[in-house]
Amino acid sequence: MIDRTIAPQFNVVEEVRLLQPEHEVLQNGVDLFVFNSGEQDLVKIEWVFQNLNTEDLHLPLLNIALAGMFLEGTKQYASAEIAEKVDFYGAFLQPEYSFDHTSLTLYALNKHVEKLLPIVKSVLTESIFPESELNTYVRNNKQNLSVSLKKNDFVARRVFNKTIFDSNRYAYSPEIEDYDRLERSDILKLYQHQINAGNCTIFISGRVTNQVHQTVRKIFGDQWDARPLDQTQQRMVDKGSQKGNFILIERPDALQSAIRVGYQTINRKHPDFSSLQLLNTILGGYFGSRLMSNIREEKGFTYGIGSGIASLKYGAFFTIATEVGVEVTNATLVEIEKEIDRLRNEPIPIEELNLVKNYVNGAFLGSLENVFSHVDKFKNVHFVGLDLTYYNRHLQIVKSSTPETIMNTANKYLDYNNMIKVVVGKMVG
Repeated sequence: MIDRTIAPQFNVVEEVRLLQPEHEVLQNGVDLFVFNSGEQDLVKIEWVFQNLNTEDLHLPLLNIALAGMFLEGTKQYASAEIAEKVDFYGAFLQPEYSFDHTSLTLYALNKHVEKLLPIVKSVLTESIFPESELNTYVRNNKQNLSVSLKKNDFVARRVFNKTIFDSNRYAYSPEIEDYDRLERSDILKLYQHQINAGNCTIFISGRVTNQVHQTVRKIFGDQWDARPLDQTQQRMVDKGSQKGNFILIERPDALQSAIRVGYQTINRKHPDFSSLQLLNTILGGYFGSRLMSNIREEKGFTYGIGSGIASLKYGAFFTIATEVGVEVTNATLVEIEKEIDRLRNEPIPIEELNLVKNYVNGAFLGSLENVFSHVDKFKNVHFVGLDLTYYNRHLQIVKSSTPETIMNTANKYLDYNNMIKVVVGKMVG
């Protein structure tokens, strides 16, 4: 009989075996990575393109609009036809924009891939971005933005990003008038330059049959010409002075204040990144974190507070985010500072550190639930010039971390006085 008074033993994760993709370079120079695993007769195909106009802040909305209008019509298919054909085959086709990349993702049954790939090829090579669809896109996004600008948390996030990144590629958030400056000719120019075999990486994952593999190779390798890229060498963003500015955007009728605290930090390529991730988990990266235990559980100031690190290709940032009642806005900032100072000045109890280590290990294993998760892990390191050995190094750093290394990392990377503080709402009292 199991003795329920004894807690089960923790097993430390020593090593993980991630799926290694099959890699080939197609005839036109496209990198193709194939992750062949899974029982269901389903594949996911991703076409990923690096965003190329990130140094040009004259029209920063172009990449966002490009992704938003990917499926609005080609020389062969109207937008309704694309949607109808994808739906007919029970597939899913979705464009996506991020800071560093624009992508198009297809989920489909293997037996339908051959019928769907010509549609994708048309989207990637002969989209026309109709003027009527652009007008609708502009109208809808202006309306959505005007609604979002009334939300404190949305405004706090925008102001925070603009402040920590100043005038570089990651600072941009569209203003309503920016949509009026969108021109079809500018979107087409970017599309013709950026959505190009010479700027594409393809990922296939799932139960990849030989027929699917060969069809992708034929349509997106043999039959897709690459054009040379006139691309300015991109560089890491400047961290700037980061003097710890306090920004208050007052909203007299607000019942809650949205808070953002943080600044630029190191990204995944830095050797201290794994230590900083572990430190972030302790501070605000899980439900039992210091910030949650203090500000939510003990003080009752909020329903939720957390911290995170966004690792980008050319930079990174650390942020603490929450929404609290206006009467405790200042008190919340005081408690945030207190928790950061504790990590800088007091060694973490070994029991708490071991708990967080086990949480980090368990969360990592839980994030590998299927082949598609393995692809995401691969992309996270591949596009910043790392490989899959990064993850076992990460787990070893977590395992070997001590209260002293946590405190050293906190003193090196967490300085409340230098952090940007943004409050949208009210400071009462």
